[in-house]
Amino acid sequence: MIKKLLLLAAENKRLEDRVSRNPLTKGLVSRYVAGTTLNEAIAVARALNAKGIDVSLDLLGETVSELRESAAATNAYVDTIHAIAERAPGATVSVKLSQLGVGLDRSVCAGHLKQMLEVADQSGVTVEVDMEHSSVGPQTLETYRSFLPSFPNTRVAQQAALRRCQDDLNSFTDVKPRIRLVKGAYRESIDKAICDAGEVTAQFLHLTEWALRNLPDPAFGTHDDACIDHVKAVADRLGIDRRDFEFQMLYGVRRNLQEKLAAEGYRVRVYVPFGSQWYPYLMRRMAERPANLLLFLRSLIGG
Repeated sequence: MIKKLLLLAAENKRLEDRVSRNPLTKGLVSRYVAGTTLNEAIAVARALNAKGIDVSLDLLGETVSELRESAAATNAYVDTIHAIAERAPGATVSVKLSQLGVGLDRSVCAGHLKQMLEVADQSGVTVEVDMEHSSVGPQTLETYRSFLPSFPNTRVAQQAALRRCQDDLNSFTDVKPRIRLVKGAYRESIDKAICDAGEVTAQFLHLTEWALRNLPDPAFGTHDDACIDHVKAVADRLGIDRRDFEFQMLYGVRRNLQEKLAAEGYRVRVYVPFGSQWYPYLMRRMAERPANLLLFLRSLIGG
């Protein structure tokens, strides 16, 4: 119930406006968001790199309402790619295609993504395509698929909770995708997604082994000890080196575990969001781990 309410809150623009204007939320936001500027995000990336942890930078923001906004987002991502190449080598950049206009004009979105991929390829930076709500999921996957032969290092997120996830993975035949497997953090109808938490975890575990057996360099986005232990055990059983896959985790979440995994020789990449549009992102993070809600409420009352 709490998770459902938080996901509803993530979509409530009136609540977003009230919370975003409240100065008392600043402390909590700074735990999970690197800052509002690219310079702040790069500083966080460099600090994590010093601990042996890689980074994926994410410019916060989602569905645009006008194509000019998608062009502005693309330019901001190009700036991020250049900054990574110059100041945080090894970092990747994560992009939501809803920011690039996939919900308005798929061909325009494809043009924006192509621009990003070309700049990233020239700069030695990898692009990671996020998977969003199922309302834009198929368009996102097909846009990604169209560029995969030319840019095979591009990674795409896949949500274990979505019922079509296994079929989507099986549909790649000529070029196998690099994926980031996550459980999923969007409010979906039961016909589109598995809604029981235990069943979602079971599906994540199943897809973990499938990915390790069938896909190149898979990444596993999870903070769940059971899922992490499963990844380790399956990789060990299959004889897969610790450097041939990676764990991906969120900035500010289980920081000690991130450092522990890196010290054990596993590749760890932290998803580092930055920008002013932090509210929907933060609500989904609390939905994933409702214990964070207490911290949020304390910040609102100044506790």
